[in-house]
Amino acid sequence: MAHPYADKFPGARLAEDVRVFKPELVNIYGCTIGNETTIAPFVEIQENVVIGCRCKISSHSFICNGVVIEDGVFIGHGVIFTNDRYPRALTDDGRLKGGDDWECVPIRVCRQASIGSGAVLLPGVTIGEGALVGAGSVVTRDVPPYAVVFGNPARIRGDMRKKTKGKQ
Repeated sequence: MAHPYADKFPGARLAEDVRVFKPELVNIYGCTIGNETTIAPFVEIQENVVIGCRCKISSHSFICNGVVIEDGVFIGHGVIFTNDRYPRALTDDGRLKGGDDWECVPIRVCRQASIGSGAVLLPGVTIGEGALVGAGSVVTRDVPPYAVVFGNPARIRGDMRKKTKGKQ
């Protein structure tokens, strides 16, 4: 059975139980979204994005072409993914750049990682399993599994495995 919003999102493959809050206020196309994932308003998810099961995508986030988000990932408000190492409007000969004039550099967010609000992820990074990226961070390099990173550029500041339950 098709997802109730299948006609609103061209080329998108949504599991039956994906929840899209305010579907008229999101831009989703050509992507794949897994079971029990929730998507808030004012989110854009572009083609060739794969989002796993039981993820939470908060409002005002931009997930560009080539991003893979594994199961159980949290994406905070206003998170920006980028996929072009050398963004330019024009080619060297002055033409407006098209799809063949740049290289899409993918990003991977591994299972159960969390990306804080306002974070920016640069092309080619991998966020390790269970890692935590602090709000407002600019991620310029890979984040190891279970690392806590924050800042601009984001640096390792801790380890999620050492976190004491109940204390923050």
